[in-house]
Parts: sequence; C-alpha cells; structure tokens
Amino acid sequence: MGGKLTNKDMDQLENWIGTGPKTFTLLYAITRDGCNPKAFHEKCDLQGPTVTVLYNSSESVYGGYNPTSWNSKTAGRVGCHDAFLFQLYFNGNLKSNKFTSKKARYGYAIGNNSNYGPTFGETDLRTFTGTVTKSGSYFPLNVTSTFNEDYDMQGLSAEDVYNDNWKVTELEVYKVTYEKIKTPWRDAGQWNGKFFEELKEEVVSFKPVSDLDISFARILMIGPVGAGKSSFYNTIESIFRGRITQRARSGSAEQSLTTCYVPYSVNVPSGGSLNFRLCDTRGLEESHGLDVHECSYLLDGNVPDYYQFNPTSPITPKTQGFKTQPSTQDTVHCAVFVIDATTLDVLSTKVMEKMKGFQNLMNQRDIPQVVLLTKIDKLCKDVQSDISFVHKSWIVEEHVDKASQLLGLPRCNILPVKNYEKELRLDENTSILALLALRQILYFAEDYMYSLRERKNLLQN
Repeated sequence: MGGKLTNKDMDQLENWIGTGPKTFTLLYAITRDGCNPKAFHEKCDLQGPTVTVLYNSSESVYGGYNPTSWNSKTAGRVGCHDAFLFQLYFNGNLKSNKFTSKKARYGYAIGNNSNYGPTFGETDLRTFTGTVTKSGSYFPLNVTSTFNEDYDMQGLSAEDVYNDNWKVTELEVYKVTYEKIKTPWRDAGQWNGKFFEELKEEVVSFKPVSDLDISFARILMIGPVGAGKSSFYNTIESIFRGRITQRARSGSAEQSLTTCYVPYSVNVPSGGSLNFRLCDTRGLEESHGLDVHECSYLLDGNVPDYYQFNPTSPITPKTQGFKTQPSTQDTVHCAVFVIDATTLDVLSTKVMEKMKGFQNLMNQRDIPQVVLLTKIDKLCKDVQSDISFVHKSWIVEEHVDKASQLLGLPRCNILPVKNYEKELRLDENTSILALLALRQILYFAEDYMYSLRERKNLLQN
C-alpha cells in the first residue's frame, strides 16, 4: 500500500468506485520517482484502473479515477463513463465530492500522451508536462486546467476544489484492484454454528492447573465507569444460559453502578457453574473509584468477596473481613482492563495514570493483562451491520493498535467485543466474538497458573 492516502480516504474512494472491496497499491509518487512524464508512464502504463491523488501546499487533496489503463503508446482521448474527479480535503478540512464525467463528453474522459502526466478530460485536470523541479517544499506544476468542460463540477470552481493552487507537495498514482475477500487483520477461524459450539465447549472444559488448590480462575475486571465490565459478564452469562440475562447491574450513570467486589460465576442450564469467576469492581473515576491501594489488596486476595467499597473509608488490614493470609485461590490470576473503544482518544489523563499504576502492581506480580475493547460496533458501520466483519475492519484494527500503544501491551492482548445491551435475543456472531475474548483470557490465566506451579515446585525442592 504505502503512500499518503489514509484508510479512511481509501474507504471513500472504494465507495465511489463501487463493486466491492478494493486494494490500493502505490505505483508512482513524484517525491520518490521524479515529476516527469517518462517516470509516470514507466510506472503506470498498462496497470489497469488507477487513482491519481494530488496534495497541495494549501492542504487540499483532490484527484481523479481512471477505470482504464494509462498508455503512452496510444496518444489521444479515451472514452469511459466510469471515470470521475474527486475532492477529499479543502484547506485541511474533510470535504468529500465526486464529479462524474458529462454524458455528452464521455469520449474525452481520459487523456493519454507520452509528454504529459495524468490527464483527465481535455482540460479539466491536467498535471504536468516535461520535467518539473522541486522548489523548496513543493513542485510548481506547469499546466493549467479549465473545470467543468468534460466533468460536472457541480458549480464548484478551481478555487473551491484546490484553491487554484498548483504548488503540489505530492502527487501519487495508485493501482486499484478488486479484492474478492478482504484479508482479516486477525485470523479468528471460520465463524459458523460449529465454531460457536467448539468455543463454548472449550470454555466449559476449562479447569485450573492441578496441584495449586485452585478451584476456579479469578479474573479481575477493571475499567472506567460505563466501559462495560458488568455488561461483559451479562453477555457471557447470556451465552451459556441461552437467553439474555441481566444478573449484574449495568447501564449509564455518572458514577459507578458497581459498588461491591463481586466474583460472578457463570451458570449453565444443566446445573453448576463454570471454573472461573469474572470479578467486577468499582468503575474508575478521576477522583473516586478504585485506587492503587485497593487494587493492590484485590490482586493479593486480601479483599473479601462481596466487600462493599466505601469512598470515605478505604479498606485497610483492620477492615472487617480483610484476609491477612490469602490463599492462591483468593489472588487474581488475570487482570482485564475494560475500555470503551469510542473513548480511547478522550480518556482522561488521571484515569490513564490510575491504570498505569495498576499495571505496575500487576507487573510486579507477573499477573497477565488483557484489554477488552468494548462497543466496537459504534466504530464502524460495516461491523454494526455484521459483527463478523470485526477482524476485517481497518477502523477496529486502528483502535486495537491505539489501545496496545496506550497500555504497552501486545496486540494479541487487545480483544474487541460487543456486549449485549439493546438486544432481546442472542446473536451467534456477537456470542462468538465474546467467547473468543473469554477463551483468550482463560488461556492467559492458565499460563499464569503454570508459572505459579513452577515456582511452587522450585520452593519445595
């Protein structure tokens, strides 16, 4: 791919071109290959459909789509009704416009000439002729264009589209190819009923590592108010109960709806519960909520189950029920940061500092950490309409990368999910995504238990 064109811009162009997903491959860039017709045609001739993008010193971005091949050997005009000009940004601000070729002028849509760079229409968008030398930070393109001759510019002038500014900082040409199947950024298997049942069976069959006196894995869930900690538990419980459940209080509020340390079990219709607990805690707030001392006690197993947090009286070793000698069963085996994906860019500095402080405590204890990235359906329309698209969405991928950088965790530790919140019925794809996340969490907890057993064996020997 390469080049300056962003994923968002490619999505817009893909939508304008139509006929499904596209791959954009950079063929030519004047900053890399030189601004002259010979270099352009050597790189771009006979390559099939291409997109030409110009970036000028006014921060305007515009260009044209050629559905045919550039060909310097056959000079002249090429007729094609699918060609169009476009505008992506004006003065650095998003401004998306598509300008189609005029029906009466289809025969002039594309211009091929060995002495010219990319040319659209007879005069609508011409780029350069001969060699253009860079002047400072830009290339002063040496041809003029006359809008609205072969393309319908919807009443816009050159000033409205590119400031009538031919000081170009970059000009790129991308090869456009049809992508039958969008390559996923994460391979998560084939989503179907069989895979769903396999995931459920894996979770049901999970058992703590032997020789540790642990009957269930303790998963600590931490995150800002409203991120979806309680909703994730409700989602998992719903999957195994076969209907939407609301055992844990969830919803929208300025302050945390969770006020206790609750180790939620996941029940199954056949009776009993699964071998892990999703432990809910108070939501993180700038000046309230879980603090470093409470987190330390939670990790070490000092805090009794169902302990009622008191903002005015933090827990201490003198608090009733405080476990001064916690067992391995009481300690946390995996920590999960639950973060609303739509808030990654606006997380407060104080909340981030709290999470970083918690991470230091976890790192000291070698406790594995995972991020549940919730509400991913609100990031991307494609994911909203089909949850199974999640691992093909570049928007979700970008947020996974961002969360990875924020908390310094590997990308495989960032798990996108969509909780049940408005639904009245279960959806197989939503359930599969939640189970994928839960399975990975249990893998990390199991790894931690193996490390505990090794340390235990070393001490005994």
